Amino acid sequence: MRMLSLSLLATGLLSGGMALAEPCARPADVTAFDVAGLKSKLMVTAITCSQQDRYNDFVQRFRGELVAQERALHAYFARVSGGRAQHAHDDYITGLANTQSENGIRQGTLFCQQNVGLFTEVLALTKSTDLSVYATSKQLPQPMEVVACTSVVRTAQATGSRH
Repeated sequence: MRMLSLSLLATGLLSGGMALAEPCARPADVTAFDVAGLKSKLMVTAITCSQQDRYNDFVQRFRGELVAQERALHAYFARVSGGRAQHAHDDYITGLANTQSENGIRQGTLFCQQNVGLFTEVLALTKSTDLSVYATSKQLPQPMEVVACTSVVRTAQATGSRH
């Protein structure tokens, strides 16, 4: 489960102390965060476990999808951070790499044994669009909580309509 970041909460506050609606992540944003988490996990695994060739294979194979997801991630930061979008995006990527590295340190000598198999799994995906589904299924740690937007579903009874 992702943890709520104070910076995300702070963006929802007015200078007068009144809370606005907290920025939320649209489905495309959530997917972009999941793919970024997977990419970071694979990068840390590649560096730690001498799997650079497999990481390069991953990037080459999924280049189009990775670029699309990176654009979606930047669009999220542009929407919620305005003129500070690039800085917020850079901070997120740094925090993500640190989060993945810290998890690796906690796993100690078992890290490579427990994570190198991710390359086999991801490189076995048949379509580049499968990457997003795979990334979401891994539920990798993030340095901030990504709060998904919820849609209001109105039923005939809730709106007072009768059929």
